[in-house]
Amino acid sequence: MGEKFLKKTFEKVYQLKLSMKGITPQIWRRIQVPENYTFLKLHDAIQVVMDWYDYHLHEFEMINPKTGATDIIGMEGVDFEDFRENFVPEKKAKISNYFTPENKEALYLYDFGDNWMVKVRLEKILPREEGIEYPICTAGKRAAVPEDVGGIWGYEEMLEILKDPEHEEYEDTVSWLGGDFDPEYFDPKDVSF
Repeated sequence: MGEKFLKKTFEKVYQLKLSMKGITPQIWRRIQVPENYTFLKLHDAIQVVMDWYDYHLHEFEMINPKTGATDIIGMEGVDFEDFRENFVPEKKAKISNYFTPENKEALYLYDFGDNWMVKVRLEKILPREEGIEYPICTAGKRAAVPEDVGGIWGYEEMLEILKDPEHEEYEDTVSWLGGDFDPEYFDPKDVSF
Protein backbone atom coordinates (compact mmCIF):
# COMPACT_ATOMS: atom_id res chain seq x y z
CA MET A 1 0.00 0.00 0.00
CA GLY A 2 2.71 2.51 -0.92
CA GLU A 3 2.78 5.24 -3.56
CA LYS A 4 1.08 3.04 -6.19
CA PHE A 5 -2.02 2.72 -4.04
CA LEU A 6 -2.14 6.49 -3.46
CA LYS A 7 -1.90 7.26 -7.17
CA LYS A 8 -5.06 5.32 -7.96
CA THR A 9 -7.15 6.99 -5.28
CA PHE A 10 -7.60 10.52 -6.56
CA GLU A 11 -9.57 11.95 -9.45
CA LYS A 12 -9.00 15.66 -9.02
CA VAL A 13 -5.99 17.91 -8.63
CA TYR A 14 -5.77 21.21 -6.80
CA GLN A 15 -4.01 23.99 -8.70
CA LEU A 16 -2.37 26.27 -6.15
CA LYS A 17 -0.47 29.51 -6.58
CA LEU A 18 2.29 30.07 -4.02
CA SER A 19 3.34 33.72 -3.62
CA MET A 20 6.10 35.00 -1.33
CA LYS A 21 4.84 37.93 0.72
CA GLY A 22 6.84 41.12 1.12
CA ILE A 23 9.07 40.82 -1.94
CA THR A 24 8.74 42.71 -5.24
CA PRO A 25 8.91 41.79 -8.03
CA GLN A 26 7.03 38.79 -6.78
CA ILE A 27 8.48 35.31 -6.39
CA TRP A 28 5.75 32.77 -7.13
CA ARG A 29 5.05 29.19 -8.21
CA ARG A 30 2.03 27.37 -9.62
CA ILE A 31 1.68 23.73 -8.61
CA GLN A 32 -0.88 20.99 -9.08
CA VAL A 33 -1.23 18.44 -6.30
CA PRO A 34 -3.53 15.44 -5.74
CA GLU A 35 -6.77 16.17 -3.89
CA ASN A 36 -5.88 13.53 -1.27
CA TYR A 37 -2.79 15.45 -0.13
CA THR A 38 -2.32 16.24 3.53
CA PHE A 39 -0.84 19.55 4.62
CA LEU A 40 2.37 17.64 5.41
CA LYS A 41 2.61 16.58 1.74
CA LEU A 42 1.80 20.15 0.68
CA HIS A 43 4.61 21.39 2.94
CA ASP A 44 6.98 18.92 1.25
CA ALA A 45 5.92 20.19 -2.20
CA ILE A 46 6.42 23.84 -1.19
CA GLN A 47 9.91 23.02 0.11
CA VAL A 48 10.80 21.48 -3.27
CA VAL A 49 9.51 24.33 -5.45
CA MET A 50 11.08 26.98 -3.20
CA ASP A 51 14.38 25.10 -3.23
CA TRP A 52 14.46 25.00 0.58
CA TYR A 53 15.89 22.20 2.71
CA ASP A 54 13.28 21.85 5.48
CA TYR A 55 15.78 22.92 8.14
CA HIS A 56 13.27 25.03 10.05
CA LEU A 57 9.87 24.94 11.69
CA HIS A 58 6.79 25.69 9.65
CA GLU A 59 3.02 25.88 9.95
CA PHE A 60 -0.06 26.74 7.96
CA GLU A 61 -2.82 29.09 9.06
CA MET A 62 -6.16 28.54 7.37
CA ILE A 63 -9.81 29.07 8.13
CA ASN A 64 -11.55 25.79 8.82
CA PRO A 65 -14.70 25.91 6.65
CA LYS A 66 -16.61 23.75 9.16
CA THR A 67 -15.94 25.98 12.18
CA GLY A 68 -15.10 29.37 10.68
CA ALA A 69 -12.11 29.53 13.06
CA THR A 70 -8.49 29.84 11.95
CA ASP A 71 -6.68 26.54 12.44
CA ILE A 72 -2.94 26.29 12.98
CA ILE A 73 -1.90 23.24 10.96
CA GLY A 74 1.59 22.07 11.77
CA MET A 75 4.07 19.59 13.11
CA GLU A 76 3.30 17.49 16.12
CA GLY A 77 5.91 17.20 18.83
CA VAL A 78 6.85 20.88 18.75
CA ASP A 79 6.87 22.13 22.35
CA PHE A 80 4.32 24.90 21.99
CA GLU A 81 1.56 22.94 20.21
CA ASP A 82 -0.24 22.21 23.49
CA PHE A 83 -0.71 25.90 24.19
CA ARG A 84 -2.20 26.76 20.84
CA GLU A 85 -5.87 26.89 20.19
CA ASN A 86 -7.14 25.13 17.08
CA PHE A 87 -3.92 23.18 16.54
CA VAL A 88 -4.31 20.44 13.92
CA PRO A 89 -1.55 17.90 13.07
CA GLU A 90 -0.56 18.43 9.44
CA LYS A 91 -0.22 14.73 8.68
CA LYS A 92 -3.94 14.23 9.48
CA ALA A 93 -5.32 17.40 7.87
CA LYS A 94 -6.39 16.90 4.24
CA ILE A 95 -6.22 19.88 1.90
CA SER A 96 -9.60 18.85 0.45
CA ASN A 97 -11.22 19.49 3.87
CA TYR A 98 -9.95 23.07 3.88
CA PHE A 99 -9.58 24.43 0.34
CA THR A 100 -12.92 25.12 -1.32
CA PRO A 101 -14.03 27.59 -4.01
CA GLU A 102 -15.26 29.79 -1.11
CA ASN A 103 -12.21 29.19 1.13
CA LYS A 104 -9.25 29.68 -1.17
CA GLU A 105 -6.36 31.00 0.92
CA ALA A 106 -3.92 29.66 3.44
CA LEU A 107 -0.76 31.21 4.84
CA TYR A 108 2.37 29.05 4.99
CA LEU A 109 4.97 30.24 7.49
CA TYR A 110 8.50 28.89 7.27
CA ASP A 111 11.59 29.58 9.37
CA PHE A 112 10.29 31.61 12.28
CA GLY A 113 13.64 33.46 12.39
CA ASP A 114 13.70 34.59 8.74
CA ASN A 115 9.90 34.59 8.93
CA TRP A 116 9.02 33.68 5.34
CA MET A 117 5.33 33.96 4.52
CA VAL A 118 3.89 32.28 1.46
CA LYS A 119 0.31 32.87 0.41
CA VAL A 120 -1.20 29.60 -0.85
CA ARG A 121 -4.21 30.27 -3.06
CA LEU A 122 -6.49 27.71 -4.66
CA GLU A 123 -6.87 28.71 -8.31
CA LYS A 124 -8.77 25.72 -9.70
CA ILE A 125 -9.83 22.17 -9.01
CA LEU A 126 -9.11 20.18 -12.15
CA PRO A 127 -9.69 16.61 -13.34
CA ARG A 128 -6.62 14.44 -13.03
CA GLU A 129 -4.87 13.99 -16.39
CA GLU A 130 -3.63 10.60 -17.49
CA GLY A 131 0.11 10.32 -17.95
CA ILE A 132 1.02 13.21 -15.63
CA GLU A 133 3.02 12.50 -12.49
CA TYR A 134 1.66 14.64 -9.68
CA PRO A 135 2.66 16.87 -8.00
CA ILE A 136 3.82 19.08 -10.84
CA CYS A 137 5.07 22.67 -11.04
CA THR A 138 3.61 24.33 -14.14
CA ALA A 139 4.80 27.94 -13.82
CA GLY A 140 6.57 30.48 -11.67
CA LYS A 141 8.73 33.57 -11.64
CA ARG A 142 12.12 34.42 -10.09
CA ALA A 143 14.50 32.31 -8.06
CA ALA A 144 13.36 31.48 -4.55
CA VAL A 145 14.96 33.19 -1.57
CA PRO A 146 17.96 31.21 -0.31
CA GLU A 147 17.66 29.33 2.98
CA ASP A 148 19.02 31.27 6.01
CA VAL A 149 19.56 34.53 4.11
CA GLY A 150 18.16 36.57 7.02
CA GLY A 151 14.59 37.34 6.07
CA ILE A 152 13.42 40.02 3.64
CA TRP A 153 16.04 42.50 4.87
CA GLY A 154 18.88 39.96 4.43
CA TYR A 155 17.58 38.98 1.00
CA GLU A 156 17.50 42.61 -0.19
CA GLU A 157 21.00 43.19 1.18
CA MET A 158 22.20 40.05 -0.65
CA LEU A 159 20.75 41.35 -3.96
CA GLU A 160 22.55 44.69 -3.47
CA ILE A 161 25.87 42.89 -2.86
CA LEU A 162 25.40 40.71 -5.97
CA LYS A 163 24.91 43.80 -8.14
CA ASP A 164 28.37 45.09 -7.21
CA PRO A 165 31.36 42.79 -7.90
CA GLU A 166 33.55 45.41 -6.16
CA HIS A 167 31.58 45.06 -2.89
CA GLU A 168 33.77 43.76 -0.03
CA GLU A 169 31.28 40.94 0.67
CA TYR A 170 30.72 39.98 -2.99
CA GLU A 171 33.05 36.96 -3.08
CA ASP A 172 31.88 35.62 0.29
CA THR A 173 28.25 35.99 -0.79
CA VAL A 174 28.78 34.24 -4.14
CA SER A 175 30.68 31.46 -2.35
CA TRP A 176 27.94 31.13 0.31
CA LEU A 177 25.33 30.85 -2.46
CA GLY A 178 27.35 28.04 -4.05
CA GLY A 179 28.29 29.84 -7.25
CA ASP A 180 25.88 31.39 -9.71
CA PHE A 181 22.66 32.76 -8.28
CA ASP A 182 20.41 34.58 -10.70
CA PRO A 183 17.51 36.09 -8.75
CA GLU A 184 15.49 36.41 -11.97
CA TYR A 185 15.89 32.81 -13.13
CA PHE A 186 13.21 30.17 -12.73
CA ASP A 187 12.22 27.30 -14.99
CA PRO A 188 9.46 24.92 -13.84
CA LYS A 189 11.19 22.15 -15.82
CA ASP A 190 14.04 22.29 -13.29
CA VAL A 191 11.68 21.27 -10.45
CA SER A 192 11.92 17.60 -9.57
CA PHE A 193 9.66 16.21 -6.86
